[in-house]
Amino acid sequence: MDENNGNDELVKLQVAGITYSQVQQGAYALLLAQEGGPYRIPIVVGIAEAQSIAVRLENIIPPRPMPHDLFVSLSHAFGIELAKVVVSRFDDGVFMSELTFCNDSGISVVLDSRTSDAIALALRTGAPIYTTREIMEKTGFKMGEPEPPTNDEGDGNLDDLAKHYEYCSIERLEKMLQVCVEQEEYEIAAEIKKAIDKKKAKEHHED
Repeated sequence: MDENNGNDELVKLQVAGITYSQVQQGAYALLLAQEGGPYRIPIVVGIAEAQSIAVRLENIIPPRPMPHDLFVSLSHAFGIELAKVVVSRFDDGVFMSELTFCNDSGISVVLDSRTSDAIALALRTGAPIYTTREIMEKTGFKMGEPEPPTNDEGDGNLDDLAKHYEYCSIERLEKMLQVCVEQEEYEIAAEIKKAIDKKKAKEHHED
């Protein structure tokens, strides 16, 4: 499902899950999936935000309201609804989002937000989540059904290989990417994809 917002084409996303980060200690990886499409976008979030998101995904009712629950209750008390969330920017490895709120009088306002907070609020209100096609293609990767890669070079530890991508050829990185997707190592796959794009851009510039 695509929508238009100004000149940016918006793509609808769903929360696919949250797992412990493979590349950043003490953090978690939130996985957003393109609705009806192959793209997946992994986003690193902190422990508190991961807990808030996981609680909602698992339909757990905490004994006391969490900060995001309190924010939603306060908004509803004043007739304010979260209309949509847009993952709108990706700068220096950090995702930022915009929250569009509407009240009973039809007045709307757009506020900047951390993406982890935006997703936690969207899960509690049922608000749709979008991103631009540019961000999706820049930061995400496609889920497919590639044939199993050959093992002639050995796959080694995927985490270590991802950290040393500058020493790998594009062909080798593409094999690693296939392995990561098959093993659902989404965050490492995203790092490898960025490495591939960087190497291809460098080769194009040199040509």
